[in-house]
This record gives sequence, structure tokens and C-alpha cells, in this order.
Amino acid sequence: MSAEENRTDGVPATPAGPQPEPLRFFGTTWVDHSRGYAARRLGVAVGSLAAAAAACFVLRFAYQGLQIAAVGGFVSLLVVVMFAVCSALAFGHTWSSFSTRPDPDRRSSLRGLLSIGFVGSLLAYFFRSLTEAPGEKLHRAEYETAREEYARRTTRRSGNPARKRRRG
Repeated sequence: MSAEENRTDGVPATPAGPQPEPLRFFGTTWVDHSRGYAARRLGVAVGSLAAAAAACFVLRFAYQGLQIAAVGGFVSLLVVVMFAVCSALAFGHTWSSFSTRPDPDRRSSLRGLLSIGFVGSLLAYFFRSLTEAPGEKLHRAEYETAREEYARRTTRRSGNPARKRRRG
């Protein structure tokens, strides 16, 4: 009897070996694209685009507030350039984090910039969710590598190494 057949509560046992890391909004459905994966991807794409549009709407109100306050053209230009540059940097950082693990120290030092450029992060999330779950490619590569290493470690050798014939 296998371990799964020994279970009495009807819940299958956790398989041996490495387990896939869950992704935000997707859990582990990215492994086999099951349980509404396509609908989740569509929801993430629509949600991130809607959030980016809402954020731009709020930023427009902030810009109009600067105009009402009559702070001057230079300050208004600085604010627009700041949000544009921070959004572009946040987009690039978020996009690259989908293919490589970001350095935690660098990420913590960029926390302020990423929070100012949140529109760029939302847009990166939108564009990536059009092709895959954001971060799926990275997680899939890591999961496959872990499974191969686990299979290599657990594969048993056949034969007695002491009786191995010497080449000579």
C-alpha cells in the first residue's frame, strides 16, 4: 500500500519532493494551468489596468491641485517629471523581477521610488499577465530545477559498486 492509500480522511497525501511556490492571485494553478487559471489571468490583467487608470485619475487631481495652488510652472514640471521617471524605473524593476529574483537589499532601498512609481509597476503587471502569470516563468524554471535535483538525489544506483569492472 502506498502512503496515499493509507490516508483515512480521504485527503491525498502531499507528494514527496519539492513543492511549487504559490504566486499572488494564482496560488499553484500556474503549474498545470488548472482551476480557473485563464480567468485569473484575465482578472489580474483587467484589475491592474483598472488600478493604473484609477491611479492616473488621482494623479490628475493632484496636478490640478498644484495648478489651483499656483505653485508655478517649474514645480508642476518637476512633479510630472518625478512621477514619469519613477514610474519608468518602477516598470523596469518590476518587469525584471518577473525573470530574476530581486536583491532584497536593493528592493528595500528602492521602496520609496517604487511606491512613487506605482503606476509603472501596475502597468508591468498588466503587460506580463497578458502572456503568463506574473513571475510564472521564473517560478517554473526554479521548480523544474528543484524537481530534477530531487530526482537525481533520490534515484538509486543499480548493482554493487565493489564488483564494478575496472577499465584498463
